[in-house]
Amino acid sequence: MTMQSFSLHPRLEADTVLVADWGLSRVLLMNDARYPWLVLVPRRVGLTELHDLNHAESLVLTEELRRASSHLKALTGAAKINVGALGNLVPQLHVHVIARNPGDAAWPGPVWGQGATVPYEPSARDAFLAKLKAGL
Repeated sequence: MTMQSFSLHPRLEADTVLVADWGLSRVLLMNDARYPWLVLVPRRVGLTELHDLNHAESLVLTEELRRASSHLKALTGAAKINVGALGNLVPQLHVHVIARNPGDAAWPGPVWGQGATVPYEPSARDAFLAKLKAGL
């Protein structure tokens, strides 16, 4: 499994904006202004499950998730950070990191399947991306 032929699943490509490439993961911002929401995608070909990572890669992913979670919480002041790897619609291994607050559009339930996506206005997206990049 190498990074040379890594590519994002088309749905991830369509629904997100690039934030950064870290040691293992591509960090993406979900284009849904209802929730501050990052997606980490290990840049390896053929991964569908967490157990597909080797031991060293799993440690790196855990650290990258910790880093993304703590920064997103500090940046947003969220009451809770949800972390999940489902993959039912997108089989490529990816992990969601979502800032949640009481009263958000899906609280207290999961964000998946709740209402219609609200894309960021370009200026709001760019401002949030700048804050994310500055702290990550």
